[in-house]
Amino acid sequence: MSFLNYIPKVHIHPILFIFIVISFLTGTFLELFIIFALVLFHELGHYIAARMMKWRIRYIVLWVFGGVMDTEEHGNKSMKEEAFVTLAGPYQHLVVYFLCFIIETFQLMPASILELILYYNTIILLFNLIPVWPLDGGKLLLLAVSYFFPYKKAYQFTLIFSMVFITIILVLQLIFLPFTLSAFFIWAFLFMENRSDWKQRSYVFMRFLLRRYEGDATVKGVVPLTVASDSSFLDLFSRFRREKKHPIYIVYAENNRKSVDEADCLQSYFYEREYNQSVGEAFLYK
Repeated sequence: MSFLNYIPKVHIHPILFIFIVISFLTGTFLELFIIFALVLFHELGHYIAARMMKWRIRYIVLWVFGGVMDTEEHGNKSMKEEAFVTLAGPYQHLVVYFLCFIIETFQLMPASILELILYYNTIILLFNLIPVWPLDGGKLLLLAVSYFFPYKKAYQFTLIFSMVFITIILVLQLIFLPFTLSAFFIWAFLFMENRSDWKQRSYVFMRFLLRRYEGDATVKGVVPLTVASDSSFLDLFSRFRREKKHPIYIVYAENNRKSVDEADCLQSYFYEREYNQSVGEAFLYK
């Protein structure tokens, strides 16, 4: 395997170009360069951790104060593994603190620049831990909610919570806090990202189901599901939880029951394309 295979595709989000123009106009290009370098180092942590876990990485998008690593993994890796990859980004900032300590000890850099690095390192670290999707804090929130609720409900809750949180921040900034154009752009960008992900939530859920159908899912427990015979497959799938195997009990008339495996349900939906039938109809004569 060549060295180039280890280098991910990197995309620059258009909002970053807006900040580049602002930095030239305001004479803060050094600050922007430091921020961009710290963001790159942050994303490098995610990338290395994901490669260690053999994740399939599509590309990395960089923007101000953060980035997004797009992968083929959608809720089917173990939550411990996802937490490891998510926390690898914030961990990089601890490395920066250590490097700054070494630099300060041996006076390898002007104190003014070192102060800027420490300041923005702290800002980026704390910002990324805010529980807003798709920041690291938002991903940790999704993992926490997924522990108690089905994946579909957990994902939708995370997006709704994020949009409400951002709206509150924007209102506070407009009414009570000092208004800064940069902060407004960042929060507005995050809101639009969540709004876009909300529109694509069904697509994300389908990818979650497809990975499960392909057998590419971590299983650490069994949770039986009881479903009425007239329920649709999507109603059933919306109750699927991460790291859980689901034996399905279909309840017919007069309380007659039939037991099927979740893999059979997924095969009926994706391979046999019985999505227009109810769960009970699909398995009535099987």
